[in-house]
Amino acid sequence: MKHALVTGGSGGIGAAICRRLAADGCHVLIHAHHGVAAAQALAESITAQGGSAQVLVFDVTDSAAVADALNPLLENTPIQILVNNAGIHDDAVFPGLRSEQWHRVIDVSLHGFFNVTQPLMMPMIRTRWGRIISITSVAAITGNRGQVNYAAAKGALHSATKSLALEVASRGITVNAVAPGIITTSMSQASFDAATIAKLVPMKRAGQPEEVADLVGFLASERAAYISGQVISINGGMI
Repeated sequence: MKHALVTGGSGGIGAAICRRLAADGCHVLIHAHHGVAAAQALAESITAQGGSAQVLVFDVTDSAAVADALNPLLENTPIQILVNNAGIHDDAVFPGLRSEQWHRVIDVSLHGFFNVTQPLMMPMIRTRWGRIISITSVAAITGNRGQVNYAAAKGALHSATKSLALEVASRGITVNAVAPGIITTSMSQASFDAATIAKLVPMKRAGQPEEVADLVGFLASERAAYISGQVISINGGMI
């Protein structure tokens, strides 16, 4: 049974990814920082349905806390599937963007990517099999007003994805990014009404978290062994 870590696993998209990977036979490590109760409820739901899951609690921006959480697990078995899903918004137009807004968004998405991914690399390399998938955003491709910090963080993950894919391609490890558009979550429902979605999205609807999870599940599978270094959009035809 492969072990799969999903950062930000208690949120809407993260939870759908955890459910999909558990259904595919993985032992799912559901990461949470603030949403611990939701993560625990998700783990209980997965196990009640015959899956395997546990909760890990740490701050992805704290490298020491990440190491404390992951190293004991890595002593017993490699984590061969990683979904870097943790990320935050803190939006403001750039002239009014505060320093702490810039740094916090960068810290979670980009520094969090390093802090979590880097310790998993050598165990993956030794097994000559791995899947690294980062959840980014259409904003990293098109840009978005009020999200210079968010677009910068997610865009950097696109470049990191392509570079890391080259480094580990010969070791049986694939590295890809999934860039969702408007997906139905509590966050998007507060930002986009039906009329706005119909204007922005050619399909005239928001995507579902399960649709993103299905793509991630495929990329994490044996069938996706020849797909690496790609940024794959899932946005209803927005771009």
